[in-house]
Formats: sequence, structure tokens, C-alpha cells
Amino acid sequence: QLQAFGGGSVQAGGYLRLSCAASGRTFSNYAMGWFRQAPGKEREFVSAIDWSGGSTFYEDSVKGRFTISRDNAKNTGYLQMNSLKFEDTAVYYCATEERGSIPKRLQFVYEYDYWGQGTLVTVSS
Repeated sequence: QLQAFGGGSVQAGGYLRLSCAASGRTFSNYAMGWFRQAPGKEREFVSAIDWSGGSTFYEDSVKGRFTISRDNAKNTGYLQMNSLKFEDTAVYYCATEERGSIPKRLQFVYEYDYWGQGTLVTVSS
């Protein structure tokens, strides 16, 4: 089971840190990704991290602003979001993948095995 939390409302230029807490399975065995879905749009890839935290990949629009990380001892993944923009407004979802793929190949919804419920991020301009 995955649970994403940490969303909220923030002004443009602000920051938030999302967390994804895993339970029931060995979190350290799996790669993790973050996706987002804005109203009326398809779910889109944001970032992914391998099981160890040593390899990451980002969608171009968030590079340099967002940082994905994980703490396997705490069974938790994170998405630090800085310099938020209005267009970052969306429901953010975390997901895990169990085949050991590298993050660059984890850009598609169908690659993931488990999903958490979303957490809403609202950025006001």
C-alpha cells in the first residue's frame, strides 16, 4: 500500500515536499515514480528513482526545480518541489515498479505496479 501526502496550496515561487509512505511490502526492492494529473489532462510523468536512490530521472519541465529521493529505512519516498509554478497545479501520485527498471524507462503509467492515492498541489499565481 502506498500513501501520498504533503500536498497543499502555495503561491508561485514557493515550495512543498511530498511524501510517499509504503507499507505491506519491502519498499527498498522497488523503483518509485511520481506522476501528476491536472484537471482535464492525462496523468503525466514527473520523476523516477531506482531502488537504491542512486539513479534518478526527471521530466524536462521540472528539472532543476524538483528533487526525488527516498529513505528506505523509513519506507518513504519524497518529492521536493521548489520554485513552484501555476502549471505545476495537479493531483500528484506516487507509484512503485517491481522489475528493477532504470528510472529513464519508467516514464509511463503502465510500467508501474502499485499506485497511491493522490495528493493535491495547488499553486496560485
